[in-house]
Parts: sequence; structure tokens; C-alpha cells
Amino acid sequence: MNILRILLMLYFSVGYSLFLSARDTVNFSDTISSEQRHPNKAAGIISIAVPSAMVVYGALSFKSDAIRQLDYSTKNELLEDNTMWYNGWDDYFQFFPVVAAFGMKLCGVKSTHKLGEMAILYAASNLLAGGIVYRTKVATNRERPNGSNRLSFPSGHTATAFVVAEFLHQEYGDKSVWISISGYGIASLVGIARVYNNRHWVSDVVAGAGIGILSTKIVYLTYPCLQKTFGKKEKKYTSFIIPTYNEGKLGLSLTCIF
Repeated sequence: MNILRILLMLYFSVGYSLFLSARDTVNFSDTISSEQRHPNKAAGIISIAVPSAMVVYGALSFKSDAIRQLDYSTKNELLEDNTMWYNGWDDYFQFFPVVAAFGMKLCGVKSTHKLGEMAILYAASNLLAGGIVYRTKVATNRERPNGSNRLSFPSGHTATAFVVAEFLHQEYGDKSVWISISGYGIASLVGIARVYNNRHWVSDVVAGAGIGILSTKIVYLTYPCLQKTFGKKEKKYTSFIIPTYNEGKLGLSLTCIF
């Protein structure tokens, strides 16, 4: 069934990158350990190449008949099997891993960064991914499979879900690989739901996943330089703004941690 192909495409394509980057993660904080790591450069390149390929796959759907045919055949197959298109659980399920990430931190589980830094990194990753998704939606003007609007490509929900999955992996991947697998598993289910609910094409979801992963990786790679340039003394509290994206609308959520 085509829906199984989507799951395999999302989960196992990022899986290879996930296991390689688990060996390649560099701590920029002494929260876990002060020992210097020796990153595997080849693994780091591949961990970037896999989500990049996912974005390229989505972009090629505008030119490739074969990729577009998979989009249409998946929709037609689901039309035959699913008479109740919409369920809204994917609107909220995409945030479960970030609740787990901050929940573990508040419960005393050691992460790569301190709580305030985690908030900044998460907000910045969402801001970058949300900006890319919104501008691309407007530029590509692709109609959704249900015909509701022309903001289909790429999937914003999927991008958000994979931002969270990569964020969870960056902070807790060293604790247990199963934490990373769980985060990516939930993100993959969100992508599946977007296709199942007739809100997105397969190529929309694959591209959204790639954007989410890449955005988070970019933020984590550049954070040490930004920290050195703009870093200030630690404050007693942290306030941050988390950008949100839903159905073609950008929003902001203000959060304070005391």
C-alpha cells in the first residue's frame, strides 16, 4: 500500500542520518561531559546530505512525472480506503517530543545544553523552518489535494514535527538512541497523517521533513559562534518566543521560564 511507502520513505531515510549523526554529535556545553569529542566528518556530511536529498526530492516533484504520479496514486488509493478524511490529532501530536524534551530537563535528566539555551535553540529552529516553509508555500503556489487552498508545498506540520525530532535528538541522543528513534517515529506519523487527512501530497511531506531537520541542524551548528558573539551573563529567568505555523498562518507564542 502506498501509505506504507510514505512511512518507509520518511522513517528509514532519516534513520540512516540519525544513527550516523548520533556518532557525530558535538557538545558545545559542559552539561553532559567536558571531554572533547572526535567527530566523524563523513558521518556528519551524510547526516546533512540525507535531509538535503529529501528537500531535493520534493522540489523535483514539480518537474518529475514519476514523483508526481506517486503523489496522485497515493491520494487515489487512500480515497478508496478512507471515507473519513480528517482527524485533528496531528495538529497537537507534532509537539509531543518537545514536551518530552523539556519535561525530561525539568525532571533532572542531563541534556546537551542548559534549559535557557534549549529554549533559544528550539525557538530559533522553528523560526528558521517556519520562514522557509511560509516563503516556499507562497512561491510554489501548489494546490492541496483536497483543493482547500494553494499552500500545499511543503508541509508545515511535518517540518515542525521534524524540527522537534531533531531537537530531541540533539539534546538527548547521547542518553539513548531510543529517545531519538521515538522522536523521529512520532514525526513520521505526523507526516503520514498529513497525507492520510488529504491535506498534503507525499512530496510535500518529504520536503517538509527535510526542511525541519536541516533547519535544526543549521541552528545547532551556528549556535556556538552566535553565543560567543552575542552571549551575555546568565539571567535568573528566560523568556522566549516560539513561532508557530498552522494552515498558512504564522503565529508567535511567548513563554517564560523562571
